[in-house]
Amino acid sequence: PLRPSMAAMAAPQPAEPPVSPGRRRLSLLAVEPLLFLATVSLGLQGPLATQYLWDRLGAEHGYSDRNSTESSGCGDGNATADPLRQEVEALVSHWNLYINLGGFFVSLFSVTLFGPWSDSVGRRPALILPAAGMALQTAIYLLVMYLELHVAFFLLGRILSGLTGDYNLILASCFSYVADTSERRARTFRVAILEACLGTAGMVASIGGGQWRKAQGYINPFWLAFAASLTATLYAAFFLRESVKQKKAAKLFTLSHYKAVYRLYRSPEQPSSRWKLALYSLAFFLIVTVHFGAKDIYVLYELGFPLCWASDLIGYGSAASYLAYLSSLAGLRLLQLCFEDAWVAEMGLISNIAGLVVISLASTTALMFTGYGILFLSMAATPVIRSKLSKLVSETEQGALFASVACVEGLCSLVATGVFNSLYPATLHFMRGFPFLFGAIILLIPAAILG
Repeated sequence: PLRPSMAAMAAPQPAEPPVSPGRRRLSLLAVEPLLFLATVSLGLQGPLATQYLWDRLGAEHGYSDRNSTESSGCGDGNATADPLRQEVEALVSHWNLYINLGGFFVSLFSVTLFGPWSDSVGRRPALILPAAGMALQTAIYLLVMYLELHVAFFLLGRILSGLTGDYNLILASCFSYVADTSERRARTFRVAILEACLGTAGMVASIGGGQWRKAQGYINPFWLAFAASLTATLYAAFFLRESVKQKKAAKLFTLSHYKAVYRLYRSPEQPSSRWKLALYSLAFFLIVTVHFGAKDIYVLYELGFPLCWASDLIGYGSAASYLAYLSSLAGLRLLQLCFEDAWVAEMGLISNIAGLVVISLASTTALMFTGYGILFLSMAATPVIRSKLSKLVSETEQGALFASVACVEGLCSLVATGVFNSLYPATLHFMRGFPFLFGAIILLIPAAILG
């Protein structure tokens, strides 16, 4: 064979065409499908699990045999005075309290362990574990329905999912992933896009879950929730690219991860950032607490008198609440052209307060959906706060930061479930919508903080 000449050997060889920044960024930002699948699974389970508890506990106490939500008993004024109905409502609310308390209390500690760990070993392990835990939880829920086990096994499923980080760790890892791969000036909108994925997935799950449950019962929708969680696990394990640029080995079970979260607030790189981190976290805590608390009792509120919604209307209502994610994304993008991010957040809080006030007074289906419509900008505040928090820390602290934010979200769920699920049965006798009015008043505090 002919050897190449020295000139040919000395000539520079054509290099492989570099991957364009757009293509690289597109592949790195492919965390959205995973978040979509996990949210579909969660969106299917939430309302359906509450309705299953209602039917199951109502049947055990003889209520469904005597008076169902689709019968005329719910539609008359005596329904509110029915002691058996109020007993079932209170029982379902309390079981929701136990299940959510157990799951989120456990995940409060696991998220702050896995989040800082992901700053070293990468985001993918911190996405695989909670997705697998959600699949395990759904499998246990299916066993409860197939074998008619005691509803306390729902609590077992939530605790096992909480040990692997639960949905909060998925959120923390996804937002850290976006922070790893986005520019500072575009981060608020990128975070809003990720939150819009939550709304899209929740809307699909709510509409589909309500109609599917009405047609075929609970089993098949929960099989879809299991398949979505399992697919999210496989996607994170085999298809998602790593976003941490410099990975390094790190022990998992060590107190240094918890100390990293503590140092984030105690001694940040910039001392002036400390009070900003604390105040933004407080505002985020109050906003998300009201959001979670209202969401926990929407289904119970809609099942009861005078609304008496069936499962299809409950699905449409949940979809309407999730639609606020998409409308908030569009509103945020438009308002950013004229206002700073803090003003956009204030407008979002005004939308949230007004919507909750209308819902608290809703006595008809039209008025309830009007309240959902007024919430169109209610989710604009949280992406602004997440973005501002992310910009206060360095690139190597994003996992610890969003782990702490997820920890705050876990605490939000803990407080919201305890307060709103306890407040709802306690105020049934004088104002069914009082918890929503209470939430609207609480939102005045973060509005003052941001202002």
